[in-house]
This record gives sequence, structure tokens and C-alpha cells, in this order.
Amino acid sequence: MRKEHPVSSRSCYALGFLTAAILVFLDQYTKILAAAHLKGNSSFSLLDGVLELRYLYPENRGIAFGMFQGKVELFSVISIFLFGVILYFCIKIPKERYYIPLLAVCFLMFAGAAGNFIDRVFRGYVIDFIYFSLIDFPVFNLADVYVVCAGILLVVLVLFKYRREDDFDFLDRQIKKDGAHGKN
Repeated sequence: MRKEHPVSSRSCYALGFLTAAILVFLDQYTKILAAAHLKGNSSFSLLDGVLELRYLYPENRGIAFGMFQGKVELFSVISIFLFGVILYFCIKIPKERYYIPLLAVCFLMFAGAAGNFIDRVFRGYVIDFIYFSLIDFPVFNLADVYVVCAGILLVVLVLFKYRREDDFDFLDRQIKKDGAHGKN
């Protein structure tokens, strides 16, 4: 049985939201730079034939890879719902060292969703500017990187760390709080 090491909820939330705020700031700042320096200009190569900065025009008014164009209001509502789901998980996840990686994934996902949400609400579109020319991958931004990394980390954590039958008992409303996460 796993030995629990509680951590302060206040510390978890403070560090998580501070990290998410910094990540959102970096995302928004790079988008402002992209709009100021790349829009209307040719792409800028970072690694010749591999990675370049290229302002995507027309702008992305959809979701991932430009799908579902013009549904800004719908995506805003979906984003608000996702924020609620992420916050629900952040609250439900036990504040123990064992679950800190799972909390980190939640805050990383929150930062990515928030970065693109801000674009949709205040600009009406998402600024994309990072392009992997080596594989002709669709143009993306830092918020997209956060969401993809969070998704990959979540899969890795579920496959390799949180494999015990009771690791997600905290999501079950029927389990009484008795200080342990085992079966009652």
C-alpha cells in the first residue's frame, strides 16, 4: 500500500495557478510578438528545413488544426465547461505527493485552454505561428503545445504511474473520506 504524504492544498493551488498564469502570459506574449513581427511577412527559419515561425493567415477561427471554422461562441462555451471540469479534478485530486504530477497536468491543460480561450474571446480568432516544416505539420502556438503535452503526460501517468485499482477512487462519490484511498 502506498504511504501518503500530504501537502498543503493552499501551496498546491498557489503554485499551480501561478505556473498556469506564467504559461498563459508566455503564450499571449509570443502571440503578440508573432502578430507584430510575422504578420504580413515571410516566415522566419529557426532550424533550416525543420522549424520556422510563420504567422497563419487567415487566422484560426476554429479549433485544433483549423477545424470547425467560425464557431467562436461554441468553442468559448466548451472552453468554460472544460475549465469547470479541470477545476473539479483539481479540487478532487488528493493533496498528496503521489498525486502532484496529476495536479501539474491539470494546471498545464488549464493554461493551454486559457491561452486559446483568451484569443477567441478578445480577438475572435487564435494566433498560430509555430510551424514544423520538416513534417509539414499544421501551424500551432504555445497554448497548443501545453494542451498536447498535458494530454501525453496524462496518458503516460495513467499507463505507468496510476495503475493501481484504487488510484482514482477519489473520483467516486460513494467512497467515504476516512483518510485513506483504499476500499472501505
